[in-house]
Amino acid sequence: MLKEFKEFVMRGNVLDLAVGVIIGGAFGKIVGSLVNDIIMPLIGLLMGGVNFSELSVTVGAAQIKWGMFVQTIIDFLVIAFVIFLIIKSANNMKKAPAPADPATKECPHCMSTISIKATRCPNCTSELKA
Repeated sequence: MLKEFKEFVMRGNVLDLAVGVIIGGAFGKIVGSLVNDIIMPLIGLLMGGVNFSELSVTVGAAQIKWGMFVQTIIDFLVIAFVIFLIIKSANNMKKAPAPADPATKECPHCMSTISIKATRCPNCTSELKA
């Protein structure tokens, strides 16, 4: 059972997933700092010095922190947009070049491979249609 577990863990996709989760956690901290320390203070400044994280409504004994909810939504939107840009640029780098035009064709009479520019088969001497 230990051997099977080792084989499972050593598969490429499990290791890739682990690396992705670790990098994703670190990336989340960077984006969180971007939103909390740069974007939200600027938005608050534009709105007259409002600090979103402190906005709340008290209903009975419950305190509803709707400002934190707004800040969490902005965090999500920034993270989603950055991930979109990363995936889009990665997909652009992966695009395969257009296939080259063929350099050969098959003679319809003798089925041998000949130059694409040939008008007569060098093997069977049949005349080829253009």
